[in-house]
Amino acid sequence: MHKAGFVNIVGNPNVGKSTLMNALLGERISIATFKAQTTRHRIMGIYNTEDMQIVFSDTPGVLKPAYKLQESMLNFSVSALTDADVLLYVTDVVEAADKHGDFVQKVAQMQVPVLLLINKIDLIDQEKLEAKVGEWAQLLPRAEVIPVSAKARFNLDYVMKRIQALLPDSPPYFGKDQWTDKPARFFVTEIIREKVLLYYDKEVPYAVEVVVEQFKESGNSIHINAVIYVERDSQKGIIIGRGGRAIKKVATEARKSLEKFFGKSIYLELFVKVDKDWRNSDKELRNFGYQPE
Repeated sequence: MHKAGFVNIVGNPNVGKSTLMNALLGERISIATFKAQTTRHRIMGIYNTEDMQIVFSDTPGVLKPAYKLQESMLNFSVSALTDADVLLYVTDVVEAADKHGDFVQKVAQMQVPVLLLINKIDLIDQEKLEAKVGEWAQLLPRAEVIPVSAKARFNLDYVMKRIQALLPDSPPYFGKDQWTDKPARFFVTEIIREKVLLYYDKEVPYAVEVVVEQFKESGNSIHINAVIYVERDSQKGIIIGRGGRAIKKVATEARKSLEKFFGKSIYLELFVKVDKDWRNSDKELRNFGYQPE
């Protein structure tokens, strides 16, 4: 009998959801940086064996929206509660259990199995960990609480065993050679955006969106033209940097990561354009894939 199902990963920003999905899949699908709001979309990663298919779904961190982009991000997270066969609620040893309590309440009312993963347990002692486990067991009494370390891969084999046991009998939802629902261009934008998150400070990375204008594959190489959009002229100057040094660094680091990701030579050209207040524009959010057409 073949098993298949949707395993959706939700939780607050910066608890390690993307690191967890990458570790469970053994692929680097979601960008994972130390900055909050790294994941903006719902990203699927598909794990296949002969008699099983797990469709993992990474989602943006739950937050109180300050602008329309964040409203769309929150919608991706809430939608993950409606179509899960198994829900992975990820927290860590640092955050308060009652943070975004209204979302936790939604999780508590779910009828599907919930695995509550307390991540980053390498940062806490046994006594404090036991207190955390007790706290979460009260908040989500029907959930199975599992301490993990996604970075150190601690207890992830057990998590996979529990997922496999909970999956419904079903034929596969995707072809067995498929490993994500996203096209190649999506991963180009994510990798470039990751470098922006890593190399710039304060508000600038959050005002950035990346669009691939050309993706031309020939033989063992790919030629990519991409535009980094910002909201203000001052941000454009910061992204480019003095004498273009900052943008060159981003391009170099992105090219290295893209070559590793695609296994091909990459020719990458980056441009910077201003699209005023795109994060609050329904039209632009639709264009950038955050809202339905």
